[in-house]
Amino acid sequence: MIVQELIFYAFSLVMIFAAVSVITVRNPVYAVLFLVLAFFSAAAIWLLLEAEFLAIILIVVYVGAVMVLFLFVVMMLDINLVPFKEGFIRYLPVAVLVALAMAVELLMVLWARGRFGADMFPVPPLSSADYSNTRELGQLLYSNYLLPFEVAGVILLVAIIAAVALTLRTRPGIRTQNPSAQVRTRRDESVRLVKMKSEKPRSV
Repeated sequence: MIVQELIFYAFSLVMIFAAVSVITVRNPVYAVLFLVLAFFSAAAIWLLLEAEFLAIILIVVYVGAVMVLFLFVVMMLDINLVPFKEGFIRYLPVAVLVALAMAVELLMVLWARGRFGADMFPVPPLSSADYSNTRELGQLLYSNYLLPFEVAGVILLVAIIAAVALTLRTRPGIRTQNPSAQVRTRRDESVRLVKMKSEKPRSV
């Protein structure tokens, strides 16, 4: 248990450092990279809690897809960093005071509810060797929460269809590509040979 606690605190410190760096660094590319590090550290903590499915989903979906897409978009944008550098130092004291006030309020709520006892952070019991977090999550999801799961799936399907319909609509004044017309294009329609008489080079 001592080794697990040391690993937990190590990943927690890394995640806190990465989360703070996301909002403090001035380069947006560095911010995205620190966010990837924060997600990866959170996934490692979930693995310690035997939530393997959530950890893998966090790495595959967010780190492997969403954050990589954000990174490419940020790297392709020509972002002017001068306004960020000018206003960061000026608003830093107010931001620190607001963060401290929010932390104090949260601690007061926890203290009022008696959350600072010995059982504030209970250690989950160890599972057997044949325990599967994915199987347990699937059984719970498709038995007790089948209707909300199906409703969420229908809502996501409608959102995908609406996004595709809004993207494929014809708008005047916007250049679009027609793949079928591009495939049927012949060489004489896209290439034009021009014959010109050669000219003698001018003497300097």
